[in-house]
Amino acid sequence: MLPHHDGSDLYVSEQAPRPGDTVGVRVRVPEAWGAVASVHVRSTPDREPRFHEARLLGAADGWRWWQAEVEILNPVNGYRFLINRADGGHWWLNAAGAQPFETVDAEDFKLLGHPAPPAWAASTVMYQIFTDRFGRSPAAALREKPAWGVPAEWDDPVAKGQPARSHQFYGGDLDGIAAHLDHLDRLGVTLLYLTPMFPAGSSHRYDAQSFDLVDPSLGGDAALVRLVEAAHERGFKVIGDLTSNHSGNRHEWFRAAQQSPDAPESDFYYWLDERHEQYASWLGVPELPKFNWSSTELRRRFIEGPDSVVAKWLRAPFHLDGWRIDVANMTGRLQGEDLNALVRQTIRRTMIAENPDTILLGESTNDAAGDFQGDGWHGAMTYTTFTRPVWSWLSKPESPSSFFGLPYGTIPLTDGRAFVDAHLRFTAGYPWRTRLATMNALDTHDTPRFRTHAIDGGVAVAFGLSVTMPGIPVVFAGDEFGLVGDDGEASRTPMPWDTADDPEVAATIDLYAALIHLRTAHPALNGGGMRWVHVGADVVAYVRECAEETVLLVAARAACTVTLPPAAVAGAPTRLLGDAAVGMVGGRIRLQTNGPSFTAWSLPGVAVPDRGPRSSGRPSW
Repeated sequence: MLPHHDGSDLYVSEQAPRPGDTVGVRVRVPEAWGAVASVHVRSTPDREPRFHEARLLGAADGWRWWQAEVEILNPVNGYRFLINRADGGHWWLNAAGAQPFETVDAEDFKLLGHPAPPAWAASTVMYQIFTDRFGRSPAAALREKPAWGVPAEWDDPVAKGQPARSHQFYGGDLDGIAAHLDHLDRLGVTLLYLTPMFPAGSSHRYDAQSFDLVDPSLGGDAALVRLVEAAHERGFKVIGDLTSNHSGNRHEWFRAAQQSPDAPESDFYYWLDERHEQYASWLGVPELPKFNWSSTELRRRFIEGPDSVVAKWLRAPFHLDGWRIDVANMTGRLQGEDLNALVRQTIRRTMIAENPDTILLGESTNDAAGDFQGDGWHGAMTYTTFTRPVWSWLSKPESPSSFFGLPYGTIPLTDGRAFVDAHLRFTAGYPWRTRLATMNALDTHDTPRFRTHAIDGGVAVAFGLSVTMPGIPVVFAGDEFGLVGDDGEASRTPMPWDTADDPEVAATIDLYAALIHLRTAHPALNGGGMRWVHVGADVVAYVRECAEETVLLVAARAACTVTLPPAAVAGAPTRLLGDAAVGMVGGRIRLQTNGPSFTAWSLPGVAVPDRGPRSSGRPSW
């Protein structure tokens, strides 16, 4: 039990301030932690520290609350708390936690003056669909197969060797997705993420031939219109997938430029010889030539303004609700050149101008914090903050895997303390707003399926973490059917719809639906703050909390008994989901599990002793 602040509405009076606004920020200190002499907020306008003295609001439920005001002077405004104890100790509190020594600026809490993400981002649940493998409409059988396609029947296994590995064509299409929206309704997801739908030379379609039309083998433009209209009628959002780092070598722009130095498209790519025959590509793969974003014409056609590719698919008749950007971390970067900020900021401006209620997510497989400070991407598709830490805690011993982002080998196993430490380390650099829009994926089309290597009972624990920790929960289509796969390609299995009523599959679907509905039903899980209240080797416990409610969550990988510290939560818990036992011992909550489990309870909302004055310039508490 340490001093706490997390950037949520309990602690910050305005999540979308404008320059010149004054924002209230609060910190809560456990009374049992010891007497506090003073609290200051350290902000760094223009990188020069300022200290703002906080006032004591009062005490409630075993905590003392302090509040100060911070003026918003920069697009990114860092701040931390300096807590001076009555015994002479000095503690700093930043996004990495409370420390008895001065901390680095990169891990400060942050208030963003950039335009905010859409309001729905913090409460969405994502469902990722690999377009060739989800559903096949009757019309699919009547269409001409693409020249690259290796035909496959729906129940054929995914090929292990090339060329079929990247070219198997199962014939899934957009109308086939629309035919299964009832299933997505049952699950309770709210956002559909479609992998690329443009014409290409492979089943994954990340090697686009054009960005101007939907692949005819998916049903063409009209099928996308039908799908988005049907999804919107049911309340789903739909986002597409763009490759900002590269095109395919069959792309019309690349073909116009190759061996044609005078072509208008010649400066769209990085050429390595005067004849424009040799070129830079993604990781040396010749099918994926790399874009050169110093080209103003490339920016005009692709990402900038109303005539761009980015804008076209957001407006009528298509009305996509945003984009996931492939290889966002490498976009605009080659050796000494770095145009990443230019690209992401341009895409963001174009989207705001076309439809400000759209989301922009960027793929970054490693530590993404430097690129995710609110100026472009709303959130990250990354594996450092959630995926790899969860796998390391909940995978079987000696389970070899192509653990995404590491060389092939045994998954590095850790305990619950290391899981939480890794999560905190990688999220500390993110503003709170960015954390809420960052994806909590157990797996994706680029990774093995989590179930392949999970401990018995581990899926429920891991997906429970996904839906209840800050961020966007992610279901990769087929996870809810219990699919497995040893790597990204093997995970791209066609949906086994005919097994949906099998008892084991139906139970897994019900598990996913119950956890998703837990997420969507509780305001504390959709933007509320987060505190860890117990971290052990085999069990972790945390609360998500807001003024309306508190939700206590316990994730365990083995049988254990835990007694929470005094004042960890207030009130009597009411079970929402799960089978862990709860009781009271000496006025403290005791939790007991018999094995791997995930359990949630509701409690009263957080009592703040005094709301304090309104912050100037914007609506607030």
